[in-house]
Amino acid sequence: MKILLACAGGMSTGMLVQKMKSYAEKNQLIAEIAAYGLSDLEEYVAGCDLILLGPQVSYQEDEVRQKFPQIPVAIIDMFDYSMMNGAKVM
Repeated sequence: MKILLACAGGMSTGMLVQKMKSYAEKNQLIAEIAAYGLSDLEEYVAGCDLILLGPQVSYQEDEVRQKFPQIPVAIIDMFDYSMMNGAKVM
């Protein structure tokens, strides 16, 4: 499974990606997880199974869904994002 996290610049989700990867490894889940800025998403979306939007860009959900209609899009819960709860986000 390939999961892309998108935020304003791609940096704030980096720690969350590490927590998600750790959870996946501990639970023997095969997942490729990466974070990018929303403006760079098109470059990396090939083969993606899920796009997760950071709360700070949730207002762009409709635009992302229209741009990538074949890929499910979800918004990361603000509390889970702020607590860097990788297990819950996975």
